[in-house]
Amino acid sequence: MPNSKKKPQPLKKFGVGMLLFWIAIFVGFFILISYLNTGDKLSIELPYNEFLDKTEKGDIATAHFKKRKITGRFNTPYVVDIKSKTSKSLKYPEYSVIIPYDDPELPKNLAENNVEITSEEDKSGFWSIALSILPWLLIPLLYFLFIRQMSGSQQGIFSFSKSRARRFIPDKKNITFADVAGCKEPKEELMEIIEFLKSPSKFVKLGGRIPHGVILMGPPGTGKTLLARAAAGEANVPFYSISGSDFVEMFVGVGASRVRDLFDESKKNAPCLVFIDEIDAVGRLRGAGLGGGHDEREHTLNQLLVEMDGFDPNEGIIVIAATNRPDILDKALLRSGRFDRQIVVDRPDMIGRLEILKVHARGKPIDDNVDFKIISKSTPGLVGSDLANIVNEAALLAARKDKEQIQMEDFEEAMDKIMMGLERPSLRLSVEDKRVTAYHEAGHALVGLLQPGADPVHKVSIIPRGMGLGVTKILPESERQVYTKSYLLTILTYLLGGRAAELSAFKEPSTGAGNDLRKVTELARKMVAEWGMSEKIGPISVVEQSQEVFLGKDIVSRAKISEITAQTVDSEVRNIVGKAQDRALKIIDDNFDRLKKLAEALIEKEVMTGDEIKVLLNLNMDASLFPTLPQN
Repeated sequence: MPNSKKKPQPLKKFGVGMLLFWIAIFVGFFILISYLNTGDKLSIELPYNEFLDKTEKGDIATAHFKKRKITGRFNTPYVVDIKSKTSKSLKYPEYSVIIPYDDPELPKNLAENNVEITSEEDKSGFWSIALSILPWLLIPLLYFLFIRQMSGSQQGIFSFSKSRARRFIPDKKNITFADVAGCKEPKEELMEIIEFLKSPSKFVKLGGRIPHGVILMGPPGTGKTLLARAAAGEANVPFYSISGSDFVEMFVGVGASRVRDLFDESKKNAPCLVFIDEIDAVGRLRGAGLGGGHDEREHTLNQLLVEMDGFDPNEGIIVIAATNRPDILDKALLRSGRFDRQIVVDRPDMIGRLEILKVHARGKPIDDNVDFKIISKSTPGLVGSDLANIVNEAALLAARKDKEQIQMEDFEEAMDKIMMGLERPSLRLSVEDKRVTAYHEAGHALVGLLQPGADPVHKVSIIPRGMGLGVTKILPESERQVYTKSYLLTILTYLLGGRAAELSAFKEPSTGAGNDLRKVTELARKMVAEWGMSEKIGPISVVEQSQEVFLGKDIVSRAKISEITAQTVDSEVRNIVGKAQDRALKIIDDNFDRLKKLAEALIEKEVMTGDEIKVLLNLNMDASLFPTLPQN
């Protein structure tokens, strides 16, 4: 590996002589301005009282007023003796004096003593203003010409065409794969890249070709950037990091110039890793929009394609990119020879979340009662950044309570804050609103508890959080990757449990079920139109694929469905949702006493766990408690 330290080079273009020349000009301007400001050297500044005495004696010939300053000539020169080894005297034919206060009698006194009086308005000339501003304009010019040159930066004022990639030199504080958890398969894929950077000869002698580039695809917060930095840390090579948006500017050709500069710099420090974050900002489909066009972004993408396909694959330069929008990337960017490998960095499973929590809990005083298995099980769907936020929020809560260690209750409160929203105790509910909210959430909990195959209820709260007035939190026993029709029907019934409780208790619905109805409608429509779970529609997909024109898609939709089919889909969605509401109403009506008991307990306690609800309702979860309901 070549030595990354470069020898200091002498100052280019601007030598020491040129530097002194410009400094001399700069100092000369200040001297000129100082001379203009000081005025004529043959005048003397008089005290005001002496000026009045000389006026009375008739020694003042002229007086010129300009604001509070008077200038003029003496009748006889003003003589000043200077005491030195050689005695001499100076004669001043002119004077200047500052008026310290408003003296309305002064012009009259001057006129009585035959002093010629003149005056002028205070107008600053153009050249005076220009010369006063010029030094301040020279300061930034000198900064760009000299300071940046001497500090070894990027060629002064023309640096906007240079790459803005930040370079990270390997050191003892490198991030390694030990700091990355929850993505086992992506780490294994990157290990081969690291092995090539460490010992490329092993691959080259067998004719192997390392991939030009690796693109990491996945939802935001899953650790794509962290993986790239860990790969550089494991390989112990320089790491260049830049965002896709840093390439594109308003000036034509700047983006392409920055791409060239980035790869030129990386070649000088090979082997190295180049990481481009959010590559979709520059790698979108070309020809996007109704008119197409060769805009600056497309010029930048073309240059990136050329650079990735142009350099020698065995130079030791590997490009890693990250995006959460792989669907809008240009196909030429993903072909073999450029980004050869596409690694999916998905949301972590329960084991992955457990590992991530342990990584972020390193070095923190954790109490013995904290069970990270329960936390990982309670956070389905959360990514690494969310879990890091939970650990941080728990630490902040513990510190706010002056605790020495982070306890389980702090993690519980942090999870509620992040997953269900910030608690809003200042929002005071009326007695009626609180009662409606309690029955609504009790309906969700009761339907969830008494429905076969439903996920267990973990916690119920009627404390306003986020945008909701209450929340019922369920905790899946296992993470599902495939959803059956019967399971989806239990979800629909659970979501409609709150509305069913309102109808049963108050004989009318409220606006509190608005979010539930949106989720129910969306889920039922997917069951009918996408997943083929309707007998009338059959095993076909009738979803109209929306084509985003300005992402380079087709203007005309390719999956156009007939009006009759659309009406059938609506009818089937309405049918599925209606049957789910009937099932929820049956559970509520058959267990109305339990609903009332649970709602009254919620009004009193505001927050109840799933175990507390089971004890309150005397539910031992016997199969006889489950009602027999039709699933169609």
